[in-house]
Amino acid sequence: MTIQPWLNNYPENVPHTIDADKYESVTQLFESSVEQYPDHVALECFGATMTYKQLDDAGNAVAAFLQKECGVKKGDRVAIMLPNLFAYPIAMLGILKTGAIQVNVNPLYTPRELEHQLNDSGSQHIFIYTGSTAALAAVREKTEIQNVITVGPGDGVNPDIPAPPLADNLGDTLKLADVLSKYEGASPEAVEIHGEDVLFLQYTGGTTGPSKGATLTHRNLIANTEQFKAFVPDANEPGKEILILALPMYHIFGLMIYVAYAAIGSKAILIPNPRDMDSFINTIKNAKFSIMGGVNTLFAGMTMHPEFENVDFSAYKVAFGGGSKIFASTSERWKKFAGNDILEGFGLSETAPILTLNLMGEKSFSGTVGYPVPSTDVKILGENGEIQPAGEPGEICAKGPQVMKGYWNRPDANAESFTSDGYFRTGDVAVMHENGQFEIVDRKKDMLIVSGFNVYPNEVESVACELEAIAEAACVGAPDEKTGERVKLYVAPSGKGDLDVDAVTEYCRANLAAYKVPKEVIVLDELPKSNVGKILRRELR
Repeated sequence: MTIQPWLNNYPENVPHTIDADKYESVTQLFESSVEQYPDHVALECFGATMTYKQLDDAGNAVAAFLQKECGVKKGDRVAIMLPNLFAYPIAMLGILKTGAIQVNVNPLYTPRELEHQLNDSGSQHIFIYTGSTAALAAVREKTEIQNVITVGPGDGVNPDIPAPPLADNLGDTLKLADVLSKYEGASPEAVEIHGEDVLFLQYTGGTTGPSKGATLTHRNLIANTEQFKAFVPDANEPGKEILILALPMYHIFGLMIYVAYAAIGSKAILIPNPRDMDSFINTIKNAKFSIMGGVNTLFAGMTMHPEFENVDFSAYKVAFGGGSKIFASTSERWKKFAGNDILEGFGLSETAPILTLNLMGEKSFSGTVGYPVPSTDVKILGENGEIQPAGEPGEICAKGPQVMKGYWNRPDANAESFTSDGYFRTGDVAVMHENGQFEIVDRKKDMLIVSGFNVYPNEVESVACELEAIAEAACVGAPDEKTGERVKLYVAPSGKGDLDVDAVTEYCRANLAAYKVPKEVIVLDELPKSNVGKILRRELR
């Protein structure tokens, strides 16, 4: 255990530890909410609502379907590839009730990214947005997928809402709407689920090679919901809070926040596409929301919108940001209307996700990522593994009940990712201030963060180098006012064919999610290298 100066700065109403075993499982957490708040509105989307009892009934229908028609058993993997629609929590609850493991997939993924994630996880069933089916159609035969349940935007809400057409050559599919109708009133077989059972596989980019699945247990997520709520004590009124869920639920930040507020009977207003800022602002304008999470890009876009000044903040309590740095200027504009600063935090997929967070009630924007949350120990390690004193930079390493069990089927990566005494190595460089607040100063891994999403240079470089005209490539980040960072790719020609920068961009667009695609491609005769031939990204920066 390290010295923990942050504990001295916790307010009296913030506990030093939390009960990570408050619920036996996330399934039990939802059952508790249904029992306490059956008629409370659980979800709102496209102007329609669903109560906790209705959500539970829909989850039961999905679970019964998975068990009876798909043969899903405890420990099987089921993928969800959806934006924030009613179908997401419905499918999630159905999966959890079977004891299966949920594999969260970005609906913007390309065929290449989807194929890796499905095969690495061993997923055999997938709930997928109709607008994302082209990616699956391209690779389905290369995966173990047996059952495809398609989801339109109106499923569970309004069947009249038009859905994007299914891709050609997708093969046999089922509609979620038909599943819900067929199994209405059904009860799934009871499954015993414990805290150490795996809940989610949350994929995170690989610095060397393909992305890895962070294995998050029921206990990991329950712990983080309790840790998070402990830091926002004045925004935890049971049955009263209204959450704006613009963060995607396939991202662990959005998913954890949703579960945290579902535990106390809150209403979550789902935002399927927060990039449509006109629709987004119109949705929240008169919602009398109390809680919101987001990334800097989202908050900046909101505050610059001409209608933002008409948003009703009369019930508002707190906003929190993460995924990328929250700019002081963004927080200042937000505070002008909302009355307080955005609380910035820090975490990773591997930590379910929050490790540190600023506290409610602070008078000014700290510029830090705050204090470690309860029951969490954090230390800064130098190059030789020594603990760094306050003010000295080093790798931030953490231990707590929210830290993953390890990477799915990757004992090699697990050995590299934990210290000998069990602290998870985040790969981020930070300093601890004297008062116990942490400030991220650099990233040990050459990762970029674009609009809150992680981009790993090796992945972009690997795709680019598949082009015959490219001999080598180096991906770096460049500052961007809108997205925080943008992807910049340097390439050197191989001499085989013409090196066309537009063709490079198009090839990347076909094989990478949009936020990973280079915004600039620069051709150099040769890339800078070290004495041993390693490409020096820092010189290109």
